[in-house]
Amino acid sequence: MLESVGSLTAGPWIYAVVAASVLLDVFVPILPSGVLVVMAATAAAAGTATQADVPDLLFLILSAATASVLGDLVAYRVAWRGGERLDRAIARSRRLSHAQERLGTALARGGGVLFVVARFAPAGRSVVSFCAGAARRRVRDFLPWSILAGTAWAAYSVALGYFGAHWLGATWIATAVSLAALFGAGAGAAYLIRRPRPQD
Repeated sequence: MLESVGSLTAGPWIYAVVAASVLLDVFVPILPSGVLVVMAATAAAAGTATQADVPDLLFLILSAATASVLGDLVAYRVAWRGGERLDRAIARSRRLSHAQERLGTALARGGGVLFVVARFAPAGRSVVSFCAGAARRRVRDFLPWSILAGTAWAAYSVALGYFGAHWLGATWIATAVSLAALFGAGAGAAYLIRRPRPQD
């Protein structure tokens, strides 16, 4: 049993910790927000704390998804107000320029799957949010996809921790497998984003 995980994630404060980590990792992508979500979900499946202290899965998803969207909006507004200085910084970066071009193409075609895929990639959320703001994309084009991306990522992360513990037992092996699946999704998303488009 994961007594130590249960003690770390017991109590209502875990929602605030998860939310703060998810909110801030758009600016500091190295923050382990996904790891926290998976561990809290693992503790919920294990039931290692008293029943009142075990994280509620729905609240966990809502707190992570809401914080994800709020973080996206903050980054979007910061980039929107960044002006010419930010535009020059993006122009100097081939990666950011390419991301901005792909984002513009996706939005022009009425689709935003790139938003969802990027949410799983390391730093992808940051790149998409900043590029959308710097390009002055309309918030009505940005927000719905941000909500979908944040909800999908939060639900996936919670599901990994919860079902990993159910299928493999409440052990560190279950947590390790769940985290490996989370990082695997990130690697796959990064590959899809970087893959050249057919017309290139």
